[in-house]
Amino acid sequence: MADIFDLFKQIESKTPTAAAQNVSWLIVGLGNPGTEYLATRHNVGFNAVDALAKHMGIRIDREKYHALIGEGTLAGNRVILMKPQTFMNSSGTAVSEAANFYKLDPAHIIVYSDDISLAPGRLRVRAKGSAGGHNGLKSIIAMIGSDAFPRIKIGVGEKPTPDYDLADWVLGKLPLADRDAVDNRHGDLIAGTEAIIKGDYDLATRLCNGTK
Repeated sequence: MADIFDLFKQIESKTPTAAAQNVSWLIVGLGNPGTEYLATRHNVGFNAVDALAKHMGIRIDREKYHALIGEGTLAGNRVILMKPQTFMNSSGTAVSEAANFYKLDPAHIIVYSDDISLAPGRLRVRAKGSAGGHNGLKSIIAMIGSDAFPRIKIGVGEKPTPDYDLADWVLGKLPLADRDAVDNRHGDLIAGTEAIIKGDYDLATRLCNGTK
């Protein structure tokens, strides 16, 4: 009998509940776990999804899919907010596990990532595209087998010199002025995210891609 109960538990753990089947979007903020990475350039994705969680009145504190997640409603849709805990280079593990469980098409996975080609305070919406050298995006593309997922890139500024080590730059702390410039765009990022969920990429682009 114990074997039968164990089998039922295994089946249940792999079968979405009715509530899970109602989840239609996954919103992922990229970053690295650990206090030593707080306020680094690479963690602006974490900060952005935290701002979205605050806007929605929810917490991202449940451990699942090698990530911290929270669940709520945004733009009339049930969404999962995610902060992968696998470190940046393996972000795709968490994303693919959640996407598989909720049966989500890549077009319903929104990713927030840092971008060194954009000045702090600049945002850029993309409906799909290559990783552009970003290891977190590269991992997601490899694990879900598609680059056709929307993302909002968050500017952190380019390296001061071409020979400056890239890892040192993205793992460095944002100066206070740059951090303020990034944080001041969270409202636009949230509005852009809502527009993407509603299928209005033109509006998302107008909200995010300009300056403020």
